[in-house]
Amino acid sequence: MSAAEILHYTYEDYKRWEGDWELIEGLPVAMSPAPSKRHQRVARELFLQLNQTLHTDTCDTCEILYEIDWKISDNTVVRPDIVLVCDDDSATYLTKAPRLIVEILSPQTARKDETIKFELYEKEGVRYYILVYPDDLKAKIYHINDEGRYVKLGDFTHERFQADTDACNVAIDFAKAFAPFCQTS
Repeated sequence: MSAAEILHYTYEDYKRWEGDWELIEGLPVAMSPAPSKRHQRVARELFLQLNQTLHTDTCDTCEILYEIDWKISDNTVVRPDIVLVCDDDSATYLTKAPRLIVEILSPQTARKDETIKFELYEKEGVRYYILVYPDDLKAKIYHINDEGRYVKLGDFTHERFQADTDACNVAIDFAKAFAPFCQTS
């Protein structure tokens, strides 16, 4: 019997843990210490922009949320930085795949966000996956194609991105999001 078979946890275990964790296929994954100020400032700007472009008068079934658990299954719970979710009435955690996920990477989370979560979000059908590199002032944006695979839309540094999610459209102006961190001579 392998260690992975012995150390298989469920959502019920996860709920009792102290600290910040994610649960991926039954294995606990400790979240990094609190992110840097730059990470938090970029996250705040992206959240505010997404929230401002979400027109609640024409799109009352969707919302932008920050750091909420998404219970994918009884043995997989993740906590993305920012999500656009629609038609999810659960009060405790997300039960449906978000339409859009933004992960702001840090040196401690980059590998997990670029590989494990990339594959997980693709498998779950998250329409847009945005990886933000705050130290490089760059975002990589992926969109799921008809075959259920992520296709890279590009690297964004100062461009505007509009997400078409069928239900509601949102946008990010990366020039504005990254402007506070650009050096001027």
